[in-house]
Amino acid sequence: MRPPGVHLREITDGNRDAVRALRVRRDQKQFVASVSKSLKEATKKPEASPWYRAVYRGDEPVGFVMLSWKPPAGPYKGRHFIWRLLVDKRHQGRGVGRETLTQIAALVRADGATELLTSYEPGDGEPWPFYRKFGFEPTGEIDDGEIVLRLTFPAR
Repeated sequence: MRPPGVHLREITDGNRDAVRALRVRRDQKQFVASVSKSLKEATKKPEASPWYRAVYRGDEPVGFVMLSWKPPAGPYKGRHFIWRLLVDKRHQGRGVGRETLTQIAALVRADGATELLTSYEPGDGEPWPFYRKFGFEPTGEIDDGEIVLRLTFPAR
């Protein structure tokens, strides 16, 4: 089931406060940083080539996604890595995260990528089941205590 009207929008002065107000459930806070912290990290780490968008359903912000988009150096040099994916607690379980991943995967693939990477911190309530259902597989790598996952795109 595809949730109607899920799309990505740039974060501007007009929507920044609403996007920063998005929150995950209390039991998920250990796994994903807030939008405010994510935006600060993006500013502090320009070398990671941060690319971020608000996730909207209709005219309402319901999530946030941030990638490291083909950074020029480092362990993910030239690759696409999902740095943050957050769906507001009021909008979880409605396909928003899955649709966001679908759109991100399409954008990354259109950019010529053969894979999309992400990572997660293991623990009770971890996001691994969500990523596994989408088709991500462990790479065998650990990055700063997080398990690195890969979604491989089929050859065209």
